[in-house]
Amino acid sequence: MRFLTNDKLVIVGAAGMIGSNMAQTAMILRLTPNLCLYDVYEPGLLGVQAEMNHCAFEGANITATTDPAVAFKDAKFIISSGGAPRKEGMTREDLLKGNCQIAEEFGKNVKQYCPDVKHIVVIFNPADLTGLVVLLHSGLKPSQVTTLAALDSTRLQTELAEEFGIHQSKVTGAHTYGGHGEKMAVFASQVKIDGTPLAELIGKEISVEKFEEIKQRTIQGGSNIIKLRGHSSFQSSAYHSVKMIEAAMGGKKFTLPAGTYLKEGRYQNIIMAMPTTIDATGVHYTEVKGTPEEIANLDSSYEHLCMMRDELVTLGITPAIADWKKINPNL
Repeated sequence: MRFLTNDKLVIVGAAGMIGSNMAQTAMILRLTPNLCLYDVYEPGLLGVQAEMNHCAFEGANITATTDPAVAFKDAKFIISSGGAPRKEGMTREDLLKGNCQIAEEFGKNVKQYCPDVKHIVVIFNPADLTGLVVLLHSGLKPSQVTTLAALDSTRLQTELAEEFGIHQSKVTGAHTYGGHGEKMAVFASQVKIDGTPLAELIGKEISVEKFEEIKQRTIQGGSNIIKLRGHSSFQSSAYHSVKMIEAAMGGKKFTLPAGTYLKEGRYQNIIMAMPTTIDATGVHYTEVKGTPEEIANLDSSYEHLCMMRDELVTLGITPAIADWKKINPNL
């Protein structure tokens, strides 16, 4: 069996549950034989490497290191889950300071050791902000850095499929935009249930109140996983992030919403989920279509992200927006 590419893929945070699942998924999908596992926790890292070797993936060249200089050297693709996980009772925003400091170091490592990297997927929370910090300090182009957001949309799709008793694939257009957090904007106007617009079914086959419950369960989807499993989600987040990097490697395009940097128009100087496509040339986005109420919710999500972004300046993790170009001319 051939691999999609021979380019080096680095999994950051490989000793954790998300990272180890990403490593296995990347090998199952035959993305590249050259997989590097990186983590600061050596015992767990070596354990993951051993497990991967025990899988006996044909043609695999799986290395592991705690040294960023070794890990990032010649890297062409990177997925990072290398932050602190969310625990029960915490919001994604609670992780802001510590994980953005980790993101700053990560971005600087990219700039120092692999400035020719092609694409990075950032998934540790709050992903919109950690991704922004990585983009700023790595010096990369906005098209080269994306963040995980698809989970929110697939959670909405799941909730609707269960409510209507149909296969999940028959729910289309179920997307959320804006922040990957409690302030995400849930869009219903583009959703179809087995070909029928959801808007035509609300108030008839499903009550307005019931749909509001579905929206809230979608927003709290990550918290529910923590309650059920005792830790944050790792299988779904690992799968989607690997599918994102697969698209950047030249595989099947990734068309679920991804977090992407916005620099002009209604929303600026922020990373947030938009209608996106990831392919071998990077991430591309289009404007969001929705009802006035949905757009107002998206505006609110954007304002919340801007508030957290501005807090990073206070914390000394990023300079004021006017000085971003001094660090990354691509912004």
